Amino acid sequence: MLARARVSKLLISQNLLRIAPIRTLTTSSRILNGQTEQQPKANPDTKRKPLSRIAIGGTKTHSQRTSGESIEFTTWKAAALFVTVGGALYYFFAKEKRRIEIEKEAEANRGYGKPLVGGPFKLIDQDGKEFTEKNLLGKFSIIYFGFTHCPDICPDELDKLSIWIDDLKKRGITLQPIFITCDPARDSPEVVKEYLSEFHPDFIGLTGDYNAVKSACKQYRVYFSTPPSLKPGQDYLVDHSIFFYLMDPEGQFIDALGRQYDEKTGADKIEEHVKAYVPKEQREKRAQKWYSFLFN
Repeated sequence: MLARARVSKLLISQNLLRIAPIRTLTTSSRILNGQTEQQPKANPDTKRKPLSRIAIGGTKTHSQRTSGESIEFTTWKAAALFVTVGGALYYFFAKEKRRIEIEKEAEANRGYGKPLVGGPFKLIDQDGKEFTEKNLLGKFSIIYFGFTHCPDICPDELDKLSIWIDDLKKRGITLQPIFITCDPARDSPEVVKEYLSEFHPDFIGLTGDYNAVKSACKQYRVYFSTPPSLKPGQDYLVDHSIFFYLMDPEGQFIDALGRQYDEKTGADKIEEHVKAYVPKEQREKRAQKWYSFLFN
């Protein structure tokens, strides 16, 4: 029995020795023949996919989905803000430029270095009370020279002035409208009062004797003339200048509005002057500043 066991062990060991060299030779032969296994090379033309920030098995969050949308929304908000602010600045500077132009125009009309429009006068109103240039202080006034027997021009102009007054009141601007007759021989206070009642209740009518009326017309550079020889009770027309004279609260002349201004443009022009008005004291102080050239 012992002899059989030794024989079995011997046979097993011989079989192992036979198998091992075969495997070794097989591996060696592959190496010698250059047939070693190699990893396949990556194709350089193949584009790599970007690495995902999402964990394996995870899902895209709401913040990741809306990040791009938020950037686009912010860009549109910035553009809208830019347009709004730019438009507001343009409107402000355009409006301010126009205000300075109107102020320059009024300053030129005041007549530095040339005869002024306006000055002292003494007349009586439709109620028989004295009215002078001092009654112009503290408010904007607009003065029209005409006569009560005027067939067409004066009524048309006074109707237009009535529309201006009501329109400007809606804009928060109050004017003192004054009618001065160029025909004192026929226009007594009573006649003037009755005539103006057909137009607007705010009208103030002024008259006086011939010399007083002539002096007032001269102060405002108003031309008027009556026929040289008249018989008592004879009807006649009076030639006169056709302007509205806008005066500031200091009683100084601002502008003369002619017949080219209609119901709308006339009110707009007056509003521009009222909003651009600067008191004389402030104008004189400003003239000493370095930026005074902007108003010259």
